Amino acid sequence: MIGREGATAILRKAIDFSDAEQTQAVLIGGESALTRLAENVIHQNVAESDARLTVKAVFGRKIGTASGNDLSDEGVRRTAARACEIARINREDRRFVSLPAPTGDAYPQVRCFSERTAAFGAAKRAAAAGIFAAEARSAGFRAAGSLGVQAGEIAIANSLGVLAYSPHTRVEASTVVMSGAGAGYAGDSAVDVDDISFAEMARTAVQKCRDSLNAAALPPGDYEVVLEPEAVGAMLLFAIRVGFHHVLYRQGGSYLSRKLGRRVLGDNVTIWDDGTDPRGLPMPFDFEGTPKRKLMLFENGVFRNMVYDSYTAGEAGAKTTGHSIPYADFGAMPMNVFVQPGGASIQDMIKSTERGILVTRFHYTNLVRPGKVVITGMTRDGTFLIEGGKVKGPVMNMRFTQSVLEALRCVEMVGSEPRRLGMANVPAMKIGKFSFTGATEY
Repeated sequence: MIGREGATAILRKAIDFSDAEQTQAVLIGGESALTRLAENVIHQNVAESDARLTVKAVFGRKIGTASGNDLSDEGVRRTAARACEIARINREDRRFVSLPAPTGDAYPQVRCFSERTAAFGAAKRAAAAGIFAAEARSAGFRAAGSLGVQAGEIAIANSLGVLAYSPHTRVEASTVVMSGAGAGYAGDSAVDVDDISFAEMARTAVQKCRDSLNAAALPPGDYEVVLEPEAVGAMLLFAIRVGFHHVLYRQGGSYLSRKLGRRVLGDNVTIWDDGTDPRGLPMPFDFEGTPKRKLMLFENGVFRNMVYDSYTAGEAGAKTTGHSIPYADFGAMPMNVFVQPGGASIQDMIKSTERGILVTRFHYTNLVRPGKVVITGMTRDGTFLIEGGKVKGPVMNMRFTQSVLEALRCVEMVGSEPRRLGMANVPAMKIGKFSFTGATEY
């Protein structure tokens, strides 16, 4: 960790070394580590430490970007000079207006860093992996899984006066427990590792595996479904990425194109983005240094706001909403998504279902038709038949091909207990009609 003072000094040097009309410097660094296990044994333990400076130089409407991890004065000078050189020979970007100026708003005070997470070293990760293995072994099963930890910092400055710094930590853990004829999954993520119960994860995955034994085949068709949060999150990811993809939106290929103020989802679906909410994985500013705030995306199914960074806002004649991301091809994107919970438990959803399927999560999910957000994939690690309001038993995994939009228009019940899943915080949902197009033999 370089720290606020050291990071700020590097950014200021990058801007001073640049002779561009406008300059932006972004420093992202820190340490990441990963421990993985399979067959109840740890088989991989890796760690990486790096810091990378990215300089964006602007001459009129010509833009050049260069990156490097040599943070010496000479290294910073070379990176800034390379960005300027690229900008000079680049074509004009007629959609570009300006880098963002300071908004005048204070950066929100959000807790993004945990000393406990930063100190969660190899021995502690091994102990957590051992919990997964021991629980699985005691049941006669096999555990696989991973525990990833990040401790880093991001600092952003530009020649118009933006200056932002924040440290951050994140821990992501998951386990799949397997037997000869069943599998169960559990996962969690947090800023503070103390917010994760590895023992509870292990018990959940083992119980799912136990419940999945002796699965029966179920014919393809349209079924009611009860989707646990992991499955809802997989669907939502595609709805967000396709809907708010700037190029698709501008060219009319997004399901949100020309739909501002119109209902596009079910009236019981409300979704917002909020980088300041500690229930997610918060960040006080975006990757241009614009302060984060709560922004309503869908209110009772009505599309309320598009998201912008400075580039897409300039093109649209709007203001940045603080949604710049490091991936330029996407433009702006919501990164801290929340779905408003309802009042139902998963048991309530099961009781209300005459004949349907309970899904733990989806696997190998891919986009088929962007315009309608049709996706296809497989159920995995816990799929069960519901009959007469009760779980009757496990079924073999099934392939689905389903429009996410149609699914989110057919939401009958929304869960009361949302779960943090990386970029999203989502509850379970009961959906009235979901299309399963194939079955497996496992």
